[in-house]
Amino acid sequence: MPKIPVTVYHIGPTCVQCNQTKRVMDKLGIIYSEVDLRDPANADKLAEFQAAGHTSAPVVTTDTKIWSGFRLAKIKSLAGFIFSQEREGAGNGNS
Repeated sequence: MPKIPVTVYHIGPTCVQCNQTKRVMDKLGIIYSEVDLRDPANADKLAEFQAAGHTSAPVVTTDTKIWSGFRLAKIKSLAGFIFSQEREGAGNGNS
């Protein structure tokens, strides 16, 4: 279980920005869960994102951050933060 929950809300396999976001996260070792916004069960979440102004996919959420679209700088920043937290945890005997 990742210490920082990351979720990528996507719109399917033809979404270039969604695929690129996941590809970069995979390369950087970010563990994330995926939610398909095309699934009718996720209609409320889609409406919530749209109401908040997130009109492009993917929508990436953590416990404190949210953004939409492919955002390389944000992904790299997230990876740096996650791994700095892991290093701190390993340094004090917690894992």
